[in-house]
Amino acid sequence: MHYLLMYDLAPDYLERRGEFRDAHLKLAWEAQERGELVLAGAMAEPADHAVLVFSCDSPQTVQMFAAKDPYVTHGLVRSFHVRQWNTVVGKDAFNPVRPG
Repeated sequence: MHYLLMYDLAPDYLERRGEFRDAHLKLAWEAQERGELVLAGAMAEPADHAVLVFSCDSPQTVQMFAAKDPYVTHGLVRSFHVRQWNTVVGKDAFNPVRPG
């Protein structure tokens, strides 16, 4: 299944992220190497949200990632949400649906 991890970023995210960026990126790349994290990044102008796309069996994997993320534990993320994403189009879609 695909899951979206959506971060609501703190207003001072850009100013504070440098201190925690290496640890955050290490966690993210480790998840990517395990095949869990597909894509991740912050929204631009304004940098007020970030979206991480996961491919895994349960939302618990995503919840555990967020619980360990230095951006979350140090308050750069004000809140986060995990949502199942029912992908239907694309070579990596979990439930491909083609027209008639």
